[in-house]
Amino acid sequence: MISQSLSQKFSQKMSPRQIQLMKLLQVPTFELEQRIKEEIESNPALEEGNTDSNNEENEYKEADDHEKDDNSVDFEDYFPEYGEEDQTYRSASDGYQQEDKPTRQIASNDSNLQDYLERQLNLVDLPTDLDRIIGKQIIGSIDEDGYLRREPISITDDLLFSMNLQIEEQQVLKILAIIQQFDPKGIGARNLQEALLLQVQGKLKEPEKLDEFRIKDLKIAEIILRDYFNEFAKKHFSKLAQNLNVDEEDLKSAYDEILKLNPKPGGGYVDNDALVVQYIEPDFTITNRDGELEMSVNSRNSPDLHISEGYKNMVRNLKRKRQSGKLSKEERETAMFVKQKIEAAQTFIDSILKRQSTLYNTMHAIMMMQYDYFLTGDTRYLKPMILKDIAEKIEVDISTVSRVANSKYVQTEFGTKLLKEFFSDKVQNNDGDDVTTVEVKKMLSNIIDEEDKTNPLSDEALMELLDKNGISLSRRTISKYREKMNIPVARLRREM
Repeated sequence: MISQSLSQKFSQKMSPRQIQLMKLLQVPTFELEQRIKEEIESNPALEEGNTDSNNEENEYKEADDHEKDDNSVDFEDYFPEYGEEDQTYRSASDGYQQEDKPTRQIASNDSNLQDYLERQLNLVDLPTDLDRIIGKQIIGSIDEDGYLRREPISITDDLLFSMNLQIEEQQVLKILAIIQQFDPKGIGARNLQEALLLQVQGKLKEPEKLDEFRIKDLKIAEIILRDYFNEFAKKHFSKLAQNLNVDEEDLKSAYDEILKLNPKPGGGYVDNDALVVQYIEPDFTITNRDGELEMSVNSRNSPDLHISEGYKNMVRNLKRKRQSGKLSKEERETAMFVKQKIEAAQTFIDSILKRQSTLYNTMHAIMMMQYDYFLTGDTRYLKPMILKDIAEKIEVDISTVSRVANSKYVQTEFGTKLLKEFFSDKVQNNDGDDVTTVEVKKMLSNIIDEEDKTNPLSDEALMELLDKNGISLSRRTISKYREKMNIPVARLRREM
């Protein structure tokens, strides 16, 4: 399997510590608390809460005056030096006062889409616990629009990599078919065609809610979406009517039923008519203090972490035993267990600290490069900036910046923004000045918004209008920008 091979090669190049950091970087702020709780539950050497390690007598740094024998355990080899140098992660270190902590920008019924789907999964009588694990992995891969945009092989690779589970693609497809019956209808679709088809089929499974005319319209719509989606997408109505052997009135009724469907099923309504949305917890806040920008990092969901006092006491006791005599086989095994747990706990604490510093450095570098924008909120002040620019400034890999940019949000006076929105290439206008592609796309979008919808503008016409506004681009580039903004070609923008 090519994907599995690539995953294995990638994992071989990264240390466990690096892999852990990469995963933590992608954890949303509102999920970080739960992630930390899971780590604490799995590792008794890791604890949360305040600890006064600075006043603690440091018994780990006592000189070892005893000669070693073949049966001794060298605790200096087994353990790092904990005590005054014990690294503790404290959320207060980021300088947040209680009143300064940012709030969630989107609130609903105390749930997000993933939670809602998992609750439905828990109500399904699945044959094995493995099926439930697969189901949770699938749900975790569904994006905010409700789509599963990953291949089954990628999900099997994830389970192999994270849980050492050998799963066949067919098992993933079997559980996916179950999830696709969940509410909101169309969830878990792999493309637009499947999303719309699932919604139509869901309506037809409840005929008692429909009259005979709607049932007829929906059945025609089902055939269109299943067998003639390309013709439908290209608005080849005459060809559709001919293939379906229906008149224009029936075709229009079926077409209207399709237009009522939700192209983004993840934004659909649940049974209690509450819109299921994903929380956006800002990772950063930027404020304008009399012309000076201030930035803070949200650490409200990061409790204080430290090494367990109980485990430290075990280290002390085992060291004393070693110094006074021999250790038994059981005590050697205990020493090894304690070593592994403390090392894992310290690695996690280090990763949390590194996560915070990486987030801070990335956002600070972006803020400094886009200073005028954050002062004004005017996109005309956005400077051309690519991932490499930030990576070089903070001396990290481009992939690290990419992970932060694609998953982290900043709360500004002009709204809450995904960091990747501040990255763009540059083009030169007719005066030789640099203009960001963000600004060019905005100009293009405004022109299309104001066009005559009965006679929409072709890409060539758009190219000419942009040229009159001082931006010379090829028709191919216009087409690429239009597609990135999810704006269809002129023929598909035409209104009846």
